[in-house]
Amino acid sequence: MGRIAGVTAAETRERLLHAAADVFAQRGYDGTRVADIAAAAGVSNGALYAHFGSKAELLVAALRAHGPRLLADLLAADPDRSITDLLLVIGRRLPRRRDAHGYLIVEALVAARRDEDVALPMRDYVGERADWLSGLVHVAQTGGELDPALSPNALAHFCLLLAIGSALVPPDLHAVDDEEWTALLTRVVAALAPADTTAQRGAPQ
Repeated sequence: MGRIAGVTAAETRERLLHAAADVFAQRGYDGTRVADIAAAAGVSNGALYAHFGSKAELLVAALRAHGPRLLADLLAADPDRSITDLLLVIGRRLPRRRDAHGYLIVEALVAARRDEDVALPMRDYVGERADWLSGLVHVAQTGGELDPALSPNALAHFCLLLAIGSALVPPDLHAVDDEEWTALLTRVVAALAPADTTAQRGAPQ
């Protein structure tokens, strides 16, 4: 039900998610009709509704499938890499231009302010990302990379604000020098280190 001829239900669903990510990123949530996504995926409206109950559900599902996940990909590629190094790598990329899917989170957050059908699943989505980041912070604290006195939830929230803000202020609105930005990030991450480590770094040799 809802399949394209010769294509599995899972493949049809992925086509819909990919098409939704493209169309939502280009036209925004309010400017997108379900028919636009179905047409982009090459299916009927009925086939779309066989997989997703509403436009709001499809938006959040597309965000989960094709939204930003650079940190997770880097961590999966190198599980032994330090958390602080990962934060620096991600942070250096924040001011750079994103592909179209990178703006999905902005469209979803704007839609969530106007539509409670989007707001409810978006709270779950953002909450899951915050919990995951908080867990990484806790691991880094246990490993001695980050100050255990810091609130993992507060630091996770700080990282989310930076990531979302980077999509709202793209480089064509306000460019920043790469070296200056890296120097600032390095200072911020150093300040998050355990107090005794920070003191050792600042002690005269």
